Amino acid sequence: MDRENGPRVPEQRAPEAGLHSGGDLRFGVLGPVRAWRDGEALPSGSPQQRALLAALLMREGRTATAAELIDAIWGDESPSQALAAVRTYASRLRKILDPGVLVSDAGGYAIRVPAGAVDLNVAQELAAEAEKLRAAGDRSASRSRLGKALGLWDGEALASVPGPYAETQRVRLEEWRLQLLETRLDMDLEAGAHAEAVSELTALTAAHPLRERLRELLMLALYRSGRQAEALAVYADTRRLLADELGVDPCPELSRLQQRILQADAELARPVEESAPAPVVARPAQLPATVPDFTGRNSFVRDLGKRLSTAEGSVMAVSALAGIGGVGKTTLAVHVAHEARPHFPDGQLYVDLQGAGARAAAPETVLGAFLRALGTPDSAIPDSLDERAALYRSTLDGRRVLVLLDNARDAAQIRPLLPGTAGCAALVTSRIRMVDLAGAHLVDLDVMSPEEALQLFTRIVGAERVSAEREAALDVVAACGFLPLAIRIAASRLAARRTWTVAVLAAKLADERRRLDELQAGDLAVKATFELGYGQLEPAQARAFRLLGLADGPDISLAAAAAVLDLELHATEDLLEALVDTSLLESAAPGRYRYHDLVRLYARACAERDEQPPVERELALSRLLDFYLSTAARVYAIERPGDRTVAHLEATHHAGLEFSDHAQALDWLHAEADCVLACAQQSLAPESLRRAVDLLMATKDLAESGINALRYEMAAVAARDAARAACDARSEGRARTTLGQVYSTAGRFDEADEQARLAMDLGRSSGDPWTRGNAPNERGILALYENRHLDAETHLSQARDAFRADANKPGEASALCNLSRVHLATGRVASAVELAKQGIAIYAEADTGLALRLANGKYALGLALTAGGQTVEARAVLTEALGVFQESRQQLWHGMTLFRLAEVHLADRRYAAAAANAEQALSVLHGIGGEWRRANVLTVLGRGLSALGQTDRARVCWSEALTVFERLGSPEATEVHGLLHPAAVA
Repeated sequence: MDRENGPRVPEQRAPEAGLHSGGDLRFGVLGPVRAWRDGEALPSGSPQQRALLAALLMREGRTATAAELIDAIWGDESPSQALAAVRTYASRLRKILDPGVLVSDAGGYAIRVPAGAVDLNVAQELAAEAEKLRAAGDRSASRSRLGKALGLWDGEALASVPGPYAETQRVRLEEWRLQLLETRLDMDLEAGAHAEAVSELTALTAAHPLRERLRELLMLALYRSGRQAEALAVYADTRRLLADELGVDPCPELSRLQQRILQADAELARPVEESAPAPVVARPAQLPATVPDFTGRNSFVRDLGKRLSTAEGSVMAVSALAGIGGVGKTTLAVHVAHEARPHFPDGQLYVDLQGAGARAAAPETVLGAFLRALGTPDSAIPDSLDERAALYRSTLDGRRVLVLLDNARDAAQIRPLLPGTAGCAALVTSRIRMVDLAGAHLVDLDVMSPEEALQLFTRIVGAERVSAEREAALDVVAACGFLPLAIRIAASRLAARRTWTVAVLAAKLADERRRLDELQAGDLAVKATFELGYGQLEPAQARAFRLLGLADGPDISLAAAAAVLDLELHATEDLLEALVDTSLLESAAPGRYRYHDLVRLYARACAERDEQPPVERELALSRLLDFYLSTAARVYAIERPGDRTVAHLEATHHAGLEFSDHAQALDWLHAEADCVLACAQQSLAPESLRRAVDLLMATKDLAESGINALRYEMAAVAARDAARAACDARSEGRARTTLGQVYSTAGRFDEADEQARLAMDLGRSSGDPWTRGNAPNERGILALYENRHLDAETHLSQARDAFRADANKPGEASALCNLSRVHLATGRVASAVELAKQGIAIYAEADTGLALRLANGKYALGLALTAGGQTVEARAVLTEALGVFQESRQQLWHGMTLFRLAEVHLADRRYAAAAANAEQALSVLHGIGGEWRRANVLTVLGRGLSALGQTDRARVCWSEALTVFERLGSPEATEVHGLLHPAAVA
């Protein structure tokens, strides 16, 4: 988007075929007046000849008389030979265009082509379709059509065409374009895309300051983005501008919106069409399939069904089912939920809270998924748990939704997930009784009765086999402790083995070594059931079952499983699919597998009991660590070719995966993030500590991308503590350097500096070249952020020398680019430019196809060029860097580069572009980068807005920035205080 002049001007091109086929000849009037044949531009002649062509095209096939054409081209100042000139222009156009296109008719002329051959007609058709789709409630399709219509503009309509007719049409078409833009932006806000709309609306209000509808949309977008003070400031700026320029007050719609914002009207926080029953309202249907052989539990089904059906009354219904693992809580809850679906026409939500495992699902994560399922766009989902819970309850208000919360850890985990109003209901399952869940109907689910257990067994095995051996069947269900899960597994085994009799199965279960004591703790009964299935596995299957359960990740890929088992992929897949067939393993997705939480615990118990020699357990996890480290190192090398980090990683015995391109490598890293970080944290024993720390080093992109920053930080903290306990100076130095980078990314500079300081000491004592280069590099960056320029130069010079000693060219280039920023901060602009160019030259000299590190160099060069007044060059290199950061999913650097581009535009006095880029930076940096960076962006945004005359909104931005800087004790507070109080500074 061109932030000075409105929507982005696309490259000049032939319009695509529209709604009607128009052959090979195409015309454009929504920009320069042009014609194409087969995509090739045709000569359009002089300005007056283009004026004639435009006048005919705008009449959509209707005849224009010679007098009308003369008036359109020259108005009251037509030359004496005007009629002859018109005939000449028409003759020339006939030679250019296809035969029969330009025709003479009743003393005038007309152009006869299908409507789809003229971009204006295509835009009109698209706009009409969009209007119909919006009326029908299909906002998504309507927005798409409007986007296509607006995309047909190629700059100013009828550009450079002379004459009064063209001028009139230009004004009309520009007004229509703005109306379409306003409609599309209105629908953006209805769809909850308010955060994204702020940047575009900021630019549009700058380009069209007196257009009140745009101001109204901007106020609403800011308010829904949680920026109420800025929204009110927009109104104040608008009122002052209208009074100064036109001597009028804002329109009633704008004034009413201001009052509603002042009153914090709750209706403003939701899309305007949300309350209307429209077909676009999301109705989630997330319930898992109910089992076809559901058996018994009649009293529970009746009781729970009755309570759910009363949820339409004045009280929100909550029922909590508790019982031991395998007792059938989930099966019962899903069955009841399906029967109750007619009472909840607005949808059913479901989540497995993984409460029985080591890492239960976080409520905020679940709320994010629920809000998306209910139609809330990602941009509208807040960060904090309390805000998400409040939005969740607001979204459910007035809707009839059933929420099934399966496998809950405790009441604290589910309280934020409960609907807050009548009409909704919640079903909860857990291994514990939730006596502290106020108002809940508690249900204790025990094992099945003998009759129900036998009935379930019969439905799975078949009535004929059971009736012939009824007593043996009773022995089987009794040996299973009447647990539904145990009965289901035993019956499924028997059903799959036609040569077995029920008595054979009963005899196997009669063995006390297998049966245990089902009537004791519930886990023992479940283990007895799993023991039955485990005992039927082939040796290779049993080994796979034991060893794969050792890994801590939420699931495991086929390639990672092959590493654990030390087998080829196809052999591993055969074993895993066999385990899936036995119900001891689940297929989470193609090529990915996972355990039920209780089955995982049982698998680990089997590994401790049966894996011989015991060291095989450690070897299996060591192979997994090797696989992740080797593969992560390949990703790192693709991202940062030539970087010596890979050379300093611990040696591995697994080659890891290979990738065909950059995108595939990044896809793997982000898909495996949870598993990789879980493996690193699981592998902190002394014998694998160094590889675990190195795995974190190789996956630093997970922290810098912002997606997995918190999980990454937890692993880095654990690695640091383990290295310190092991007295491993090299590992501790690397872990502290990595942790310092995590803290720096989050804007926690004091904590980051402390980690980097200790890492420097450890690097010296251990002689580790990686830490000796990276720790001072990190400290130098932090000192630069905190305006400790002498410290910064000292640390960065030390880093440069360490990288040189290690022959780490990319590291040396990085230090030089960071030194460039120090020189820039201390007024040495020329040397700053030179240092950045030296760094870029080193990257380029490597000729490794390096992109990400080169982008970092261009970022530094862009800053120096901006300070040196070379803004055109600065904008070019920063734009190149921006594209790389976006492609590499570097959220922090993506946002910061937008911020730097805003500074360039500010220096160029392109204030609308500066404000728009700053707004984009705020959106991208949401949730990453910390408060200090956000305050810097707000400062620049305020400068841009102030220059545009939006002083009230600018002061809101500066006030927020000043609060942050003062809280952090940052020197930038002085500058911002001066912006807010210029008289005091003077």
